[in-house]
Amino acid sequence: MSADNSFTAAMVQMRTGLLPETSLEQGIKLVRQAASEGADYVLTPEVSNMMQENRKALFEHLASEEDDPSLKAYRALAAELKIHLHIGSLALRASPERAVNRSFLIGPDGLVIASYDKIHMFDIDLPDGESYRESANYQPGETAVISDLPWGRIGLTICYDLRFPALYRALAESGASFLTVPAAFTKKTGEAHWHTLLRARAIENGCFVFAAAQGGRHENKRETYGHSLIIAPWGEVLAEGGTEPGVFMARIDPARVDAARKSVPSLQHGRRFSVADPKAGPEHLHLVRGSA
Repeated sequence: MSADNSFTAAMVQMRTGLLPETSLEQGIKLVRQAASEGADYVLTPEVSNMMQENRKALFEHLASEEDDPSLKAYRALAAELKIHLHIGSLALRASPERAVNRSFLIGPDGLVIASYDKIHMFDIDLPDGESYRESANYQPGETAVISDLPWGRIGLTICYDLRFPALYRALAESGASFLTVPAAFTKKTGEAHWHTLLRARAIENGCFVFAAAQGGRHENKRETYGHSLIIAPWGEVLAEGGTEPGVFMARIDPARVDAARKSVPSLQHGRRFSVADPKAGPEHLHLVRGSA
């Protein structure tokens, strides 16, 4: 870390396979590359350990947080490389019938600083016939998570959370300068919305956004969008990947957060307000949460 408090962030873009062992090998190689190129903070994508849609196969390979070999390996790697390593998420066993999609922020000593369970489940039917029911296997989280880095506060989210801006506003209002969105966006939804939504979250909150992504056609035939991004608080794209696995880096100056928020102080200007339904009458006013 330099005297001006800037640091280098790296997005690791992966193409996770069906088995944790091969996915871990891929992830370790890319994290090592990022560290060798000077990264202080490294983020991997959602489901960095395996991408299984078949329930039986998924649960055959799931481990609990305490026993998961990928988490143990990544903790050791963070300690070896002396970096902040943020594993975008791992699929883990929560009970015999349910899994969790859990993110881990690991410090340079190899200890877990914070963890976050994905709140919003990806249950959709796309126009092209693709259908996903994440809630069939995973239990949602209930708590937003913010944590401290040497350079500022960081808010943890995962993939489909991106479509719920209130979560990001709450993290920003709690002091987050950096918002993380490790993801496995589908090719179709990524082409339509990925860049727009990520830039919006950065601009409306005056935050850096770190979004490490899965990319390309996976062993299970699912195609993810890729295009890992680092976005500045004013909305500029500082680094971007394509569809192939790789490492994408940018130098981060936290002072840009204060500069953006002073230019457009929307975090200070939010107000509480009500939504009135003229047909229902004043007794049906609905209070909407804004900034206090």
